[in-house]
Parts: sequence; structure tokens; C-alpha cells
Amino acid sequence: RPGWHIECSALSMRYLGETFDIHGGGRDLIFPHHENEIAQSEAATGRPLARYWIHNGLVTVNKQKMAKSLGNFYLIHDLVQRFSPLVVRYTILTNHYTSNVDFNPQAYRQAYKRLDYFYSTLEKIDRFIETTPQGSDEVLDPERVSAIERGFVEAMDDDFNTAAAIASLSEPFRYANELLAARKPKGKERVATLRRIREALTRVGEVLGLFQDPPAEVLRRLHDDLARELEIDTAWVEATIAERDAARKGKDWKRADELRERLAERGIALLDTPTGTTWKVDLSHFPETP
Repeated sequence: RPGWHIECSALSMRYLGETFDIHGGGRDLIFPHHENEIAQSEAATGRPLARYWIHNGLVTVNKQKMAKSLGNFYLIHDLVQRFSPLVVRYTILTNHYTSNVDFNPQAYRQAYKRLDYFYSTLEKIDRFIETTPQGSDEVLDPERVSAIERGFVEAMDDDFNTAAAIASLSEPFRYANELLAARKPKGKERVATLRRIREALTRVGEVLGLFQDPPAEVLRRLHDDLARELEIDTAWVEATIAERDAARKGKDWKRADELRERLAERGIALLDTPTGTTWKVDLSHFPETP
């Protein structure tokens, strides 16, 4: 199909010039398409067509190549109707762009769990900073804090390795949770360190489209999207929680336990806090079906 190759050379030269910086595409296009583009463009101009070529992996579904003939062909529009857009983004980012991205239930469930961990930690950091007296700028273990951005940049400089960049964030989140759980050192020293960790995570997250929105809002969206995916009747859950709250206020502990157990049987875990009862989905309750 010679027209396919020449039209890409013609369009890129018209709108980007005889030489441009980056040419992307799937690795299945290296031959014959991109090699034809190079041959005809450089023969015509005597100049390089592109300075860098970035070839991405293929998209598979449950280890099968995505294809209309297999009935597993999805557009982004289709995916975000079923799954949280943030989960789709995270699933893609946890794969190097040259690798295949396999969309499967296990990957999505893992993304939900990891995002819940990240944003729950950020919410706790924000709450700690807001409720703890300020006054000290001294940072505990400055090297450990400065390593957050350094490790992230090193990973991204290694051929846009988003998977390694996200993996590098495990350490600062673990450190943050250690500080949140610790009784010593004093709050003023911990809050300065947690503030620096939060600022660093916000900066590196901006590169990937993560950690920018208020954590409570993100958690609520994740929660709602997951409930929709699993076809959970949220109105029934809220009504049952309200009934349980009434039983607890009336000291009817047996009835309250029965209602908690009823929710647990449906895969709903309750979290009783000083400000009220919240709930989340217990993913271990649901089979990982496509």
C-alpha cells in the first residue's frame, strides 16, 4: 500500500518540517511503514526524518491481542465507562511503553488497591499536617526525603521508564506511614518532614497525572467507580449502614453485628471512625472475571 507510507511523509513534512524531534507508533509498524517513511523522506530531502523514534508495545486483553474478530476490542471510551479513568491511567503507567499492556481483571484490581493505598496515605498526611502544631523546619533524614525526586528523575531519564518511576515511590510512601504511626520524634519535627514528602510527591506526580486532586475526592471517585463496576447497590449499602447506626445508638449490639455481617457477606467492609461509619469494597470477596 504505497499510499499509506507516502501520505505520512507528506503530512509530517508539511506540518512538522523536513526533520522533527519525535516520531511515535506501535512496534508492529517498524516494518514496513516506518522504514518506508525513512527511505522515501530522506531520499527526497537528504536530511533525517526524525531525531528519535519511540515504538510502543501492543495492547492485549487477557493475554490475547486486541481484535474486533475476537470480540475483545475496546476504545478508551469503553474502558472508562466500566473502570475508573485513574485506574486505566495507572495500569498503563505501570508498564514500560515498549512493553505490551495487558488489560485483565487482576491488573485492574491491583491498580485499585495500589491507588487506594497511595491516596489514603496522602489523606492521612494532609490531616496530620492540618492538625499538628507547626513551628519547626527541621527535616528528619534529609537524604531520604531528597531521594524521592532524584529516584523518580533517574527512572524517567531511563527511556521514560514510568514503571520504575512508580515503583520508586513505594519507599517515600512507606516512610510517610512510618512517620504517621510513630510516637517519636515530636510532632513538629514529623510534620516538617511529612510536608516535604507531600510536596515532593505532588511535584513528581504531576508528571504522570497523579496526586494533584484532594485525596478524599479521589478516594470517593475510586470507591464509586469500583462499586459501579461490581454492580453494588450503593443505596442499599447506605440504608443498611443507617439502620446499623440506629441499632448502635439504641445499644442493640446484636442487631448491629447482624447488619455488619450482612454487609460483609456482600463484600462490604465497614470502617467505624470518630466522625462516623464509612465503607469500602472488600475485593477479595469478588471473583476476578473479565
